[in-house]
Amino acid sequence: MKEAIHPAYNDVRVHCACGNQFVTKSTHKGGISLEICSNCHPFFTGKQKLVDTAGRVERFRRKYAKSDTGKAEAAAAKTEAAKN
Repeated sequence: MKEAIHPAYNDVRVHCACGNQFVTKSTHKGGISLEICSNCHPFFTGKQKLVDTAGRVERFRRKYAKSDTGKAEAAAAKTEAAKN
């Protein structure tokens, strides 16, 4: 590595909104504040929830249930026509 062209790589304290603090290395000057970290993120904690906002999941299921029914009826009509 060439001398005096790379930024300083220092210890930096990271603070999360959940209260978790840890030290890492970074070229960033000063502390780093996070809203969410691996200590409180639902993916890493296993406490992930499905939020059904205004029935979107149910509306999706109804929409595609109709299309699946239509496809099944079309397939049945096609096989019936092939028999005749």
